[in-house]
Amino acid sequence: MNISPEFQFRAKDTLEAEVRSNFEHTLQRLTELVAIPSVAWEAYDLSQVERSAEKVKELAFAVGFEQVEILTATYGPENTAGMPAVVARKEAAPGHPTILLYAHHDVQPVGNLKEWQTAPFVATRKGDRLFGRGAADDKAGVLAHLAAFEATRTVLGDDFKAGVTLFIEGEEEAGSPSFTNFLNTYRDKLAADVIIVADSSNWQVGVPALTTSLRGVASGTISVRVADHNVHSGVFGGPLLDAHTVMVRTLASLHNSQGSVAVEGLIHAPEPEVEYLEANFRADSGILDSVELAGTDSIASRLWAQPAISIIGMDVPSVETASNTIAATSRAKISVRLAPGSDPAQAHAALENHLKNLDVMGAKVTYTADDSGQPFSTDTSSAGAQLALAAFKESWQVDPVTTGLGGSIPFIADLTEVFPGADILITGIEDPDTRAHSANESLYLPDFEKAILAEALMLAELSASAQ
Repeated sequence: MNISPEFQFRAKDTLEAEVRSNFEHTLQRLTELVAIPSVAWEAYDLSQVERSAEKVKELAFAVGFEQVEILTATYGPENTAGMPAVVARKEAAPGHPTILLYAHHDVQPVGNLKEWQTAPFVATRKGDRLFGRGAADDKAGVLAHLAAFEATRTVLGDDFKAGVTLFIEGEEEAGSPSFTNFLNTYRDKLAADVIIVADSSNWQVGVPALTTSLRGVASGTISVRVADHNVHSGVFGGPLLDAHTVMVRTLASLHNSQGSVAVEGLIHAPEPEVEYLEANFRADSGILDSVELAGTDSIASRLWAQPAISIIGMDVPSVETASNTIAATSRAKISVRLAPGSDPAQAHAALENHLKNLDVMGAKVTYTADDSGQPFSTDTSSAGAQLALAAFKESWQVDPVTTGLGGSIPFIADLTEVFPGADILITGIEDPDTRAHSANESLYLPDFEKAILAEALMLAELSASAQ
């Protein structure tokens, strides 16, 4: 792919005017999509995910795609059907590149309704933010792609030479179980020279970012057994520690006194170039002023280049249902974030070895690997990355940041494996106060408009380039 290093962006003024004139219409479309509670978990109404896919299909036709399909793939030994994805295509003119636009239309569950200040599935505008589940993660990504495509198509007309494939997944929040099979099944429909993944975060409000590294993930379950069966705490308490107490001691061994991960064999990546100020981290995370930050080295290193272990679940009786019983067994779920360059299989082995060699008064401790996801890093000198950074600067009129992300997007590794020659660009429609996956999720509208313009600039520039 031959992309000019000078980046003319000749259509910028016209594209900017087009994006701005259609922005309220874009928000109305986003509002309609947010209204669909498309949670792709088995415990929820999966017909809503199908309804959401149909809505995305309708919108894809509305912005000018002529080929639009709802497709699925299977996964697992029983060939379980995956959730519906939308694939729309505009063919490339001879000699011009194809761009794959990825986002997902499924969302996280709402959680505790009492924590929401607005109705979760009613997009509610307050000042410069739009609140609602999926308003940012990732239905804003869906609309960013659709609006950028529509603006480029309208402005360029017959000069829109680049091919565009829209791929809107329906199960990302459920772990993308059919993703690998989906890529392999529809490889010919999805093949592209550049892949834009609109599912990340900008550096801060008003400052765009290209995500150039992601931590991998290795999650698993720790089990502790101290006795054959539960017993009365008054009769046997003292000599016999309950399994939950032993579990707490087991979990405490995963970190040292400074809060750094203490499991040998989990690697660190090189120090990031971007500085993340402690004051900014505290403001972004909502950590209490009295709580010390864990770990050593820079905050950016601790977030993006070092492993992190979180306890995300424990089988412990609630306070309301507690009884005077010594538990014989205890279970805990851990999520381990892995630095770029790590291998999830080796991480699982390191965790198992750590627990096997742990002495917690002879209790039986076992580890079961559950999920894995590869880390990711990209070459910022690539033609695609340079184009993205230039488009960000042109749209925001500030210097963009190349940043890591502490989270994981495991399917990125699948994209890399199936399409090794493509430039994969992870762009942001969120910001540090978006609160994705939490109550009161919201989208910062000024940056949303700029993200649409930046993507339209990229599509226009790629239409002027040749393979």
